[in-house]
Amino acid sequence: MGESYLNAGRLIQVAKSSGAEAVHPGYGLLSENADFARGCEAEKLVFIGPSPDIIAAMGSKIEARKTMKEANVPIIEGIDVPLAGAEEAVEAAKTIGYPLMLKASSGGGGIGMQLIHTESELMRAFAGNQKRAETFFGDGAMFLEKFIESPHHIEVQVIADKYGHVVPLWERECSIQRRHQKVVEEAPSPFLSERTRQKMLDAAVTAARHIGYTNAGTIEFLVDRDQNFYFLEMNTRLQVEHPVTEEITGLDIVELQLKIACGEKLPVTREAVERKGWAIEARVYAEDPQTFFPSPGKIKGFILPEGEGIRHEYAFEAGAQVTPFYDPMIGKLIVWGKKRGRKPADAFN
Repeated sequence: MGESYLNAGRLIQVAKSSGAEAVHPGYGLLSENADFARGCEAEKLVFIGPSPDIIAAMGSKIEARKTMKEANVPIIEGIDVPLAGAEEAVEAAKTIGYPLMLKASSGGGGIGMQLIHTESELMRAFAGNQKRAETFFGDGAMFLEKFIESPHHIEVQVIADKYGHVVPLWERECSIQRRHQKVVEEAPSPFLSERTRQKMLDAAVTAARHIGYTNAGTIEFLVDRDQNFYFLEMNTRLQVEHPVTEEITGLDIVELQLKIACGEKLPVTREAVERKGWAIEARVYAEDPQTFFPSPGKIKGFILPEGEGIRHEYAFEAGAQVTPFYDPMIGKLIVWGKKRGRKPADAFN
């Protein structure tokens, strides 16, 4: 992987030799790599995203927690310093109580994260999760947060220009997950009350303004069964599930990213962004359905559904080979309708 899509220097060389003026990092690991963003700037390439300093600041979940606390955005009870080892983690856990979440400060995708119920479990889990974080993100900093019972994972898409305008593009429900990684996302959330929704949108705008954010980003929250919400992390990039937001707003988020990168003002206001209908995205994975672990091999058949309200994004076809070197997600299926149908009030509890 280090010699392919993670070879930042080579990617910058390709961009320069092609005559490109800008680089859109997508939503892979380099999209939240501050050094890659700085490398683009050094070569006079426009990095389509926030500034390297903001990427670095929000890339550390520990620092992000501190920043959101300064902005008066609710955060989960936890430890805001990197833990040196398992023994230190055990002592810190006594101030929080079990169950709790052991987390890597950098990265995402559930890597380095584990639900912990007991002291002995924490002792066993710490070194392994720390090593995974170091391997994937080059940063083994670990911290602890209180576990939220029966949580909903809900995030707010924001878009911000260079003139201080921050617009929330509603929210997405991302509670259906396995191994702490999203599988199904929808917009809007079927769980939130309208009062909680507006408070969450306000908190997301406050968070983005507090750090001087520009371009597209996502403020992620955990919401408990009583609709209390807490800052989880900020993704300083476009996300895999952005199509559901595009479907309910009629906006092209990538187009907005490009316009902001070109120095244009946002063409929309918060009040003007209407919410129309309902959209659901299902990620398509090459995985063993029994274990949910990657299952590389040859794709014998690949048939896409067609019809009104159906959208798909994919990079494979019948006969292609799924290798073990990348994420096992091979496509996305997105559907839109005027109404959701059944509203599952307790579907995620």
